[in-house]
Amino acid sequence: MIKVEGLTKKYAGITAVNDLNFTVEKGEIVGFLGPNGAGKSTTMRILSCYLSATSGRASVAGFDVASQSREVRSRVGYMPENVALYPEMRVQEYLEYRAALKGVRGRRNRQRVNAVKELCNLRDVEQKLIGALSKGYRQRVGLADALLHDPDLLILDEPTIGLDPNQIRQVRQLIKDLGKRHTILLSTHILSEVEMTCSRVLIIDRGRIAASDTPEALAGRVRTAGGIRAEIHAEAGDLEKALAALPGVRKAEVEAMPDGWQGCVLRTDAEHDPRESVARLAATRGWALRELGREQVNLERVFAEITQSEELR
Repeated sequence: MIKVEGLTKKYAGITAVNDLNFTVEKGEIVGFLGPNGAGKSTTMRILSCYLSATSGRASVAGFDVASQSREVRSRVGYMPENVALYPEMRVQEYLEYRAALKGVRGRRNRQRVNAVKELCNLRDVEQKLIGALSKGYRQRVGLADALLHDPDLLILDEPTIGLDPNQIRQVRQLIKDLGKRHTILLSTHILSEVEMTCSRVLIIDRGRIAASDTPEALAGRVRTAGGIRAEIHAEAGDLEKALAALPGVRKAEVEAMPDGWQGCVLRTDAEHDPRESVARLAATRGWALRELGREQVNLERVFAEITQSEELR
């Protein structure tokens, strides 16, 4: 569905996207992640024909975004981070107007407007002024707009920004439902959203793809993202030194807790599991041990590990 080869975009000497290469297959929901300034929004604007690239090539559904932009636009629904709406228009008339601009006219205009209102739960506000809607409803109107021409590809840039937790859950479920019919490229800073919604993750850093895999596989590749968690009753200095000396332990972090207990996190080599050694150490030293287990590796931890270093460690 998406093929990007050697894509580069420069602004007045600043390289926003640098020799970017990736693909998105039909039917995938792909999370597009990266720190601020990494090149996410620039890439999405190029794919949706809002910007031209300095060099390289990008295609959507086999059509080149530079030379066949009309065909690309007819197949892409783009929802930018800040949705530009007409506050003086009512939801119904706005969607009819936008559908007509996209070439959806006559009976099909009414059919598509009704379909997206139903899909985005806008029936209750269809006659309200957009300017009087809550942030959540305005986001839904923006998403409905992107769906009006029934595109093959949806590009969503921070679709849940500014929403409350209940609204985020509703939009998240809507995106999952849309993924049954559309290919979706989703950019967001809410990493738990990506874990629950996306089948694959692309992480961009400094204008290049730093990682591309499933959330689970990325967690397995990041050696220092996980570790061992323990709670031990002991003197902090002696405990930290003893834990750091165990085979396979790269770093031991000890934090004081109430009543003399210490919270311990051990960073380990990927091939080592020191839990048995920790238990033996506690028994030998006469230390009370009330917790010992693996730390949960989530996408937030993986993201930080990848974007804060030059390469995976």
